[in-house]
Amino acid sequence: MTVTDTIFALGTGAGRAAIAVIRISGPGAGGALAALVGKLPKPRQASFAILRDPQTGEMLDRGLALFFPGPASSTGEDYGELQLHGGRAVVEGALAALHRLPGLRPAEPGEFARRGFANGKLDLSQAEALADLIDAQTEAQRRQALRVAGGALRRKVEAWRAALVESLALVEAELDFSDEADVGAFSPARLSALLSPLAEDMRAALQLAPASERMRDGFLVMILGRPNVGKSTLINALTRRDLAIVSPIPGTTRDMIEAHLDIGGMPVTLIDTAGLREAADAIERIGVDRTLARVETADLALWLSDSAEAPPEHDVETIRVATKTDLTPALEGAIGVCALSGEGLQTLAAAIETRARARLGDGATSLIVRERHRHALEQAVESIDSILVGGEALEIQAEALRRASRALGRIVGAVDVEEILDAVFSRFCIGK
Repeated sequence: MTVTDTIFALGTGAGRAAIAVIRISGPGAGGALAALVGKLPKPRQASFAILRDPQTGEMLDRGLALFFPGPASSTGEDYGELQLHGGRAVVEGALAALHRLPGLRPAEPGEFARRGFANGKLDLSQAEALADLIDAQTEAQRRQALRVAGGALRRKVEAWRAALVESLALVEAELDFSDEADVGAFSPARLSALLSPLAEDMRAALQLAPASERMRDGFLVMILGRPNVGKSTLINALTRRDLAIVSPIPGTTRDMIEAHLDIGGMPVTLIDTAGLREAADAIERIGVDRTLARVETADLALWLSDSAEAPPEHDVETIRVATKTDLTPALEGAIGVCALSGEGLQTLAAAIETRARARLGDGATSLIVRERHRHALEQAVESIDSILVGGEALEIQAEALRRASRALGRIVGAVDVEEILDAVFSRFCIGK
């Protein structure tokens, strides 16, 4: 693989569809389009085209062709696009025709986005957010992914790095150019005035990170209770699918069953678990042990019971749910539900949504959405704090600022030490 390769791929889902989009990127994109549709379309203008096999001249389809000359394209290269009917035979015929053209090859996974990153069309955080946007299943996940894909994290990192560059310029100027008349007096207080609010802003972003990371995976809800209390019936009712086997035989559910739901726009993962009791056999004991271990990682637990029995002790917030309200009286302090009739299910869903929204937010202020981002930002804050503590030589402080800048650069995939020199010479008029 080289950067001079011309790549192509189906940009829409495989299988039967109304429309299929085939993407082409690289120096041979224009030539490939011309070979298939007879002429190169006008730049950035959709043109009706008859698609033909360049070898046989056989018509493959009628559709639209577009051409975007680089660098003004999504990949920064010459970029072509075919919009065709989505039948499998049409798509396979067009892809086969492209494959036979010299200099073209099928794209590897993520290669179009990778070229856009390499050519400065998007940073690493935006590329990751595009993947999150594709995987988004709820409104909140979509909102969070769009915010980062739109450059919110990149802009924040750029602002943080600009403050670090200004701080490093002060230190480097004092180290190397203190005898120059144009260089202002250096003081630890001046450096601290720059770095203290910067560190606080970073810590504020880190405080929101756990919720943003959780948003990608979903709000985890464990369904707990004794055997035959209605756990499997409840998860089937909430998902409106027969996910779990419902049986009057105790111990039917022996492993955890996951279901992903959209509750009020919030991503929620429900987990049906083995009934909590003294296990009748070794296999059921494994299921119970897994339940007890997993509950500590949950965001919320639902304790299902048809009696006044208290839930087991653990550190996870618990909602008491009284099941089978068609057969038993309501319990005080519990949400009564009947999974068969649907009674109480909306109340229970609203209670889950309220807690999910309080824990995850709505995605509108998300910045640090991945563990990788969080670790890099923590490293940057640690380096800045080592300076604010004081007592280190200027050379050590300069290196700490470089570490912080490199850590931030890893978030967006860009580290450029030359900008530090640019700041020194432009701000202090050195080298006149």
